[in-house]
Formats: sequence, structure tokens, C-alpha cells
Amino acid sequence: METKEELEVPGDQDIDVIEAGAPEVEEEVLSNEDYVAALLTTARTAAGPLSILTAAAKNLALESMAEGLEEASDAILEANEEDLSEFGDEPDRAAMADRLKLTPERITGMAKQIREIAALRDPVGESLGIWQRPNGMKVGRVRVPIGVIGIVYESRPNVTADAAALCLKSGNVCVLRGGSEAIHSNTAIAKVLHAAAVKSGIPEGAISFIDRTDRDVVLALLKSDRYVDLIIPRGGESLMETVTENATMPVIKHDKGVCHIYVDSDADLEQALKVSVNAKVQRPSTCNTLECLLVHEKIAKSFLVPLGKQLAEDGVEIRGCPKTCGILPEAKPAEEGDYGKEFLALILAIKIVKDMDQAMEHIETYGSKHTESILTNDYMRSLRFLRQVDASAVMVNASTRLNDGYEFGLGAEMGISTTRLHARGPMGLADLTCSKYVVYGTGQIRE
Repeated sequence: METKEELEVPGDQDIDVIEAGAPEVEEEVLSNEDYVAALLTTARTAAGPLSILTAAAKNLALESMAEGLEEASDAILEANEEDLSEFGDEPDRAAMADRLKLTPERITGMAKQIREIAALRDPVGESLGIWQRPNGMKVGRVRVPIGVIGIVYESRPNVTADAAALCLKSGNVCVLRGGSEAIHSNTAIAKVLHAAAVKSGIPEGAISFIDRTDRDVVLALLKSDRYVDLIIPRGGESLMETVTENATMPVIKHDKGVCHIYVDSDADLEQALKVSVNAKVQRPSTCNTLECLLVHEKIAKSFLVPLGKQLAEDGVEIRGCPKTCGILPEAKPAEEGDYGKEFLALILAIKIVKDMDQAMEHIETYGSKHTESILTNDYMRSLRFLRQVDASAVMVNASTRLNDGYEFGLGAEMGISTTRLHARGPMGLADLTCSKYVVYGTGQIRE
């Protein structure tokens, strides 16, 4: 900010500068704690009016938000370039850089996703059943918004648009706090969404964005259970630890994805090759990407030789057990830390196992409860795998990349919950609601 000294204007000219709009004193800067409290007070105030808006009113706002993103595409890309420039291009951060990067196509995709959310059925007010008691009283349950949801996330700017749209459609206020690496992109997107929503009649504060990157701001948010009903973290292990250790409100985690495919002795090897390559290569920076392949010893050589050739063409580095390295000379010996690691890159750990039991033991030891798949033609083994393996999604003869709200027919998702309560797997609109009982009486009393 320019001061009168910097302007170097003497005497009466100082008065002219002040009268033209320069402040006489610096504006007071709120502490992080007061900043969060003020933002959350506005957010909490918006929760009531938002919860009773009609589906038509919410859909109108969502359409306006989608149009706003398209119209502001150039400004958003410019902000994203600033983030990418500051982030750098180190090879070991390539996966996060891919998540961070926006393109005109990705912005168009964000707008399309918002429109698809608008087209989904509104879950608010849906009846979950009604029954009559012997005294004539009728008892029912209906879906209602959770209230104020805080979303703490890293890297992916599209989460700002997805989370805001999902929360609005389900009648929830969202408080968004993205990572510092995407601060310019997220700020630009949030401003567009907020302005479009308010212009369409959505209460001020319904889409709230924290534009400070200090860690203290996150800690203040996590201690604000008076205002915030639920926290949803999306990111790496460090973020998860921070949130789970400090949050005073319920948490639904969207944790790392250490996903496995087990290729059984009775698998269709041509199909298994196609599915395994897709699970690893299609988009390696996502949480539902294959990170470890388990192969039955009976079909190891006949399967791994063509697989290794295809993976090499796709630029995938293989880290294998001793038996795998014996079959694939190009494979690097796997270290213990490679099992259970989320590479988020073109790196795949491979282990040859003697049977399905050993495969399931490995998954239980190293998996993250995200997505697990078996490739087999044995019906009974597939049923046993489905029953015994513990994950948010367990699959038979399908790529782990298919664990996704859109692919499951749920529409857009908040993410993939690895928490057991109250939602697990892809979180769609219905998972962003809770329920309340409604009672219809005719004067009944308790005897």
C-alpha cells in the first residue's frame, strides 16, 4: 500500500490523496482464529435458509455456477498457471502436478459435472419409510441436510467446484479449504461459484472459501464443532493425521488408495491383461489406481511375460518379488516399503502368491480398504473373495479404476470414503444427508 511519504506530495496535496480514497490507517487484519470464527458464523447462518430451498431454486443456482466457470475460463487458467509455476516440475512430484493442472477441457468438465449434479434427484425430503403404531400414531423418517460441512483437500482444484455443487444440491453449506499449492486456482474458482450462487438467490455464506494458507487456520476450523457438523479430508497421509488428531466434530476420511488386483489360476488371461493394464495406466495419479498386482504361481509365467511387455510399452516401472524378477528381467527387486505404498505414478509392485488365501492375507496386511479386485472364472472363489476382503469396494473381473460415483451410476461424488460410518465408498448426494424422525399424531399421549 502506498503511504503519503511514498507519494512524496507535500502540504495540501496530502489531503487530496486521502480524500481520493486512500485510508488514513491500515485496515485491521483479523487473527486466524477470529477470521475463521467470522467466516463460520456467516456459514452457520446460511444453513437454515439453504436447507429449505426447493430443488428448482438450487438447480437454477447450479446452472448459473456452471455458466460462470465457462465464462471465467481464461482467468481460472491464468491463476492455475501461477500455481503450477510456483509448484515446480520435479519428477517426484509429477503425480501431484497432474492433479493440480487445469486445462480448458478440465474446466469444461467441471461445468459439465455441475450440470449433471443439477440433473440428479434431490435427496432432501425423501421418505425413508413410515409405519403406524398400535395407538394410531404414524412414525416416519426423512432425509435432511447434514448442515455445515468442512472440506479440507489437496492439489485438485476441481474439488472446489465438485464439493460446492454437491453440498448445495444436498442442502448443505460448504466450507472449503484447499491446499496452498492450489491457492490461486481455488480462489479464482470459489469466487466465481460464490458470486453466481448469491446472484441466484443462494444465502451468503452457503459457499464459503478459506483463502488463508496458514496451518493455524485449519486447526481453528477443526476445533469449531459449534459451527461445523462434519469434516471431510481428502489428501495425503499427513493431512489425514492432522484432521483425525485435531477434529472435534465427526470425520469421514477419503484416505489413500493402495489398491490390489489378484489374478487367480482360473482367470481369463487375455481379459486379465486388459483389466490390469487399464487399472495401472489409464490415469495413474488417482486413488483408485492399481498399485500392487498379485498373481497365482500356476499362471505367473504365461501371464507376466505378455503383461511385462505391455507395461514396458506404457512406461511402467515394475518392482517385483524374487519370483517375478526371475520371470521379468527388466523388473527391479521390490523392497518391503513398496508393498503398501501408494505410488500415484507409473510404478507397479508385483508379487507371485501360491493361492487366494495368501493373496487375501497380503491385501489385509498392506491394503488401505479402498478398492480390491479378483480376476477369476471360479464362481465360488469370487464369492469368497467378495465376502472376506474388507474394502470400500470389492470387485470381480473389473478394473479398480471403476470405483467411482459416476461409474456406479451415482452421478458426481464427494470422493471415496474409506471410513465405515456413516458412508463408505463413493459418496453421492444421499450420503451428504442424514435423517430425522417425523411423527403424525391425533392427540396420543404416553400412558
